[in-house]
Amino acid sequence: MERVGGTGIDSAPLTPPEPDDAGPVRPVTLADVAAAAGTSASTASRALTGRGYVSPAVRERLVETAARLGYVRNAWALALKQQTSRVVGVVVSELGNQFYAGLASGIEETLRSEGYQMLLVSDNSDSAQELALTRTFLSLRAAGVIMTPVGTEGTAFLARHGIDVVEVDRQLSGSTCDAVVIDNENGARAATAHLLELGHRRIGLLVVETDWTTDAGRLRGYLVAHEEAGVEVDDELIVRIALKAPDAAARVGALLDVESPTAIFAANNTLADVAWNVIRERRLALPEDISLVAFDDVPWMSMVTPEITAVAQPTVELGRRATRLLLRRLADPARPPALEVLQPTLLLRGSTAPPVSA
Repeated sequence: MERVGGTGIDSAPLTPPEPDDAGPVRPVTLADVAAAAGTSASTASRALTGRGYVSPAVRERLVETAARLGYVRNAWALALKQQTSRVVGVVVSELGNQFYAGLASGIEETLRSEGYQMLLVSDNSDSAQELALTRTFLSLRAAGVIMTPVGTEGTAFLARHGIDVVEVDRQLSGSTCDAVVIDNENGARAATAHLLELGHRRIGLLVVETDWTTDAGRLRGYLVAHEEAGVEVDDELIVRIALKAPDAAARVGALLDVESPTAIFAANNTLADVAWNVIRERRLALPEDISLVAFDDVPWMSMVTPEITAVAQPTVELGRRATRLLLRRLADPARPPALEVLQPTLLLRGSTAPPVSA
């Protein structure tokens, strides 16, 4: 037996139980650590959580013992006790979309640097799924939630239960919570103005049929650019496509067949992908036969020939800013809601040129 100095408690070094045929190994508990280190459970708790005084020597012994035994704190039990956790919920619209991957990267990086963990989920652009996920975050005692909202119900539900929310990419709840967005109107205006300056007068717009601030802003930018150039807009060139519409490619094909645009502006990377594939299937050459501009620069656009002219969003920074707003809110709940607007950048590449008729 080993006598632990200064405690008067005899204790043999404890090792995690070996697995046997009876089932999985029992997790090491705080009581196991305390017994092995010759302290009370309350002393072990203070040492391992950093809450309360423990002498340096005892703290060091407990930390070493916990590491040797493989002790892992039960975060959910701690969350239930303290009514909060170090987990931040993150809801995005589509995990497979590279835009949201960049956004999540910026969020995770910033949370990790401040000792928080990210729980990333997708609502598949469905408001009912979004609301269900907010209920899950409430049950997990999330410290806060960052979301690309598809409706207002989820944000309102969390607010009623005292969980702070930051809306990112879209602002659907007005000024009731913090938000970080892109200047969608300015980005779309720059993209459309570029095509108009090249001499295009029939510019097709592919935009998602929603009332989200992203799509509304990009439509406004398209219209403002035409107005500033003194070019009348043909409404038949504006194609509003529902989210995940199975006929998206057919709608783009019909635009090419019926309206004969000399350029297409796709208002998100998914619609740009659809347009690029339709153009390729019809053996049209970029930019000789038609020009193409996308809103949201994603990796494939610089991997094809010619590369695609695109409005690049500071996606990772968008995630960082949203996280900083949430952390600031947690530190100062009384501060008024803040809105941050980041500027996109138009990247000129080989998919745009003057129309043949110009």
